[in-house]
Amino acid sequence: MLKWTKRLAILFASLLGVVAVVIGGYVWRSMPQLDGTLNAVGLSQAVTIKRDASDVTHIEAKNDRDAAFALGYVHAQERSWQLEFNRRIMHGRLSEFLGEPTLETDKLMRTLGIMEIAKAQFANLPAAVKDGLQAYSDGINAFHATSSQALPPEFRVLGIKPGLWTPLDSVGWSIMMALDLGGNWGTEIARLSASRVLDTQRMWQMYPVFEGEKPKGTADLSKLYAALGVYKVLGTTSTGSKTAAIDDSKVIALNPMNPPTKGIFDVKNPFLSAQAALQQALAQPMARMVDEIGHGDAQVTGRGSNNWVVAGSRTQSGKPLVANDPHLGLSAPAIWYFAAIKTPTNQAVGATLPGMPYVILGRNAHVAWGFTNTGPDVQDVYIERIDPANPKRYQTPTGWSDFTERAEVIKVKALPDVNLNVRGTRHGPVLSDSLKNYDWIDTSKVALSLRWSALDSDNQTLRAGMEAMGARTVPELFAAFQHYQSPAQNLVAADVDGRTGYKVIGKLPIRAPNDIMGAAPMPGWDASYDWTGWVAYADNPGDNGVTSNRRNAAFKGKSELIEPGWLATANQRIHDTEFPHFMGQDWAQSYRFDRINALLAQTPKHDAKSLARVQGDVTSLATIRLLPHFRAAVSASASGAVPDAIKTAAAAWDGSMAADSSLPLIFSTWMDQFTRDVLLHRLGETRFKAQYGRRQFRAGIESILESNDVFWCKVDCKTASANALNLAMADIRLKSGEDPSQWLWGAHHMAVSRHNPLGNVALLAKAFDVRVPTGGDGFTVNVGQYSFADKKAPFANRHAASMRAIYDLADLEKSQFIYQTGQSGNVFSGRYRDMSTTWAGVQYRSLQLNPTSWAHELQLSP
Repeated sequence: MLKWTKRLAILFASLLGVVAVVIGGYVWRSMPQLDGTLNAVGLSQAVTIKRDASDVTHIEAKNDRDAAFALGYVHAQERSWQLEFNRRIMHGRLSEFLGEPTLETDKLMRTLGIMEIAKAQFANLPAAVKDGLQAYSDGINAFHATSSQALPPEFRVLGIKPGLWTPLDSVGWSIMMALDLGGNWGTEIARLSASRVLDTQRMWQMYPVFEGEKPKGTADLSKLYAALGVYKVLGTTSTGSKTAAIDDSKVIALNPMNPPTKGIFDVKNPFLSAQAALQQALAQPMARMVDEIGHGDAQVTGRGSNNWVVAGSRTQSGKPLVANDPHLGLSAPAIWYFAAIKTPTNQAVGATLPGMPYVILGRNAHVAWGFTNTGPDVQDVYIERIDPANPKRYQTPTGWSDFTERAEVIKVKALPDVNLNVRGTRHGPVLSDSLKNYDWIDTSKVALSLRWSALDSDNQTLRAGMEAMGARTVPELFAAFQHYQSPAQNLVAADVDGRTGYKVIGKLPIRAPNDIMGAAPMPGWDASYDWTGWVAYADNPGDNGVTSNRRNAAFKGKSELIEPGWLATANQRIHDTEFPHFMGQDWAQSYRFDRINALLAQTPKHDAKSLARVQGDVTSLATIRLLPHFRAAVSASASGAVPDAIKTAAAAWDGSMAADSSLPLIFSTWMDQFTRDVLLHRLGETRFKAQYGRRQFRAGIESILESNDVFWCKVDCKTASANALNLAMADIRLKSGEDPSQWLWGAHHMAVSRHNPLGNVALLAKAFDVRVPTGGDGFTVNVGQYSFADKKAPFANRHAASMRAIYDLADLEKSQFIYQTGQSGNVFSGRYRDMSTTWAGVQYRSLQLNPTSWAHELQLSP
């Protein structure tokens, strides 16, 4: 018996050893080759690919086409799953291998016609741009066709292989980025939904336009939509009984394709069970995309970014400085991949986007630039009236017209194909036909269609990006971006000769004055609501030379001069009251913008270190604004609810949302509870749950508290505020215990870069997600936005600085960058998360075009 026990033990150990060897071999084979020589069919001449000490990839080619090919090859080496994941999203082909859970996502992508539009846009691009996109695609496909590198684990677990990447995919991904950064569509739909339960005045109070302004439109939206019969009403069945009430809050509710991941593992076949679990889990990020972008809330917590340019008159070197930190949803791997492209005609280094063949944000040897989202209104939802006598027609200003129709077939794993009829109008695609989240609309009477600048066939955004890399001056850079269309961006730039500048890039529609002005869905049959043309690029807001007495404060509509020498943008309104065109009113609150300007004013002469301090600032002006109400709630709270030490600290608190402090957690939990109490009884439970955590209600809450508005508070707002704090303290104790030293903001405000899709499976999230404690909130310069919709981690930082960069025009080789994960997309690699703590600490890596040493060198040969 002992002999057999030993034999079984040896056998078991041997099997474990074999498994370890197999797994180890797979992990080793999944790593990219960084040194030596590789052959790639499609190159015309050899390309050198080097990695420097900062892990920036440098591509040195003898012509632009080979450089684009090599960048595609490198992106496939490092981010093959990211490319494939993105490709399948925009094609609307997730259900082919994931089944019914992602059907709604596929319907949305097919309805928008992302790839149909990409085909039309590609046809209008110049030959040189087409050639670059083809070369980039060839590089991706050459890697997948010939490399011996093992595919990363996502492919193995999900049982799929990389598809063919084409130039249309690069064009399509540029449209998808515009979709991610667009917000007005969702804001309009949210206002349409809320207008059913709130009168127009109260709707504007909770869904306000930019601070200090009144809506440009004067229409009574609640009465208008009711009169038009937009909403479904109680009906009757064939037997005469009444149907259930229609709940229109589904427009922004969690998508029903959000399947559970618990209890689906089969111990008899753990591999297949794990595969099934992950396939279902992939539906969750897709569900968020449909919710947040397509169905009423494109601005989940407000897309944001910061940038500023400081003129030489305000720097220690006498030459300009440029800073940029674009705010995007955090993911693992990160959205960016840092690379340098060097050819006889182009030399640039900075952030590339897997899927596109150029440096998007960065610098060359002469000029540096940075973006923030402008956020103009370039999306309008139209209410199309359907012909009662012929549902295939809709009303136009000149009579009834036929809907365009396009047949789409969506393959669904383990189910029959789904036939989708996509209709279109003179404005654009009809959104309300096929998507479940629009079933609150009475589609027998009306349809909702979308007009969006990014879907126009003359969109040449990719051309602008490719040409910008070769600019040698700020004016040349601005000239290159005249071809840019969407999403509109605030471009700040400086060159080595000391020139500085700011320009809005992107096409801005012109609207004739009307009583809605694109703030909410408009009658599609009335020509007065149509766009009438485009603002000329030369007339886009801009400023050439911030060394003059630039009226920086005019960006908030003010007229006073502030000290010259810099210009900043932070998604606030970027034009003064004299700008002749209407750009929209849904700008971000100006807390970050005001804080950036205050900090820049404090230092007479700036350098890279002072700009880094600004990028790392976590003082929240939004918190400071509400501190009197917070302190009053602390004083009025129930006996023993707030520890004495916290009361003392609150009295002296300066609004810093520091990671090592407990006050930010208490304040944020109080704000959460008060907002819930205020909204719940007016919006109703279902609508409240659908919207809360996906919309930013702070502006409305500020107004309610400051005006003591009992309509929302039910009782005196001071009493409601104190009651909310009592509940908040009970919640904190329940989750974090009695010891205030354990109530640290950073522990609750972890920056979570979630992997798609493995981050949605609890057992794998610890390995594939990247987590690090952070400070800040949604209003600090060092931003850290969170979503109350996540019940398990309501304060998790999910939307933050996707990268930070500082460019020194006195010596561009001293420029620096960082982002929140690492260059590798392979979870087994040490380069998968190696920047995370540096990023959280607001530290940087060098961003050089010509490093003095190399960590790796690879020869890519024809």
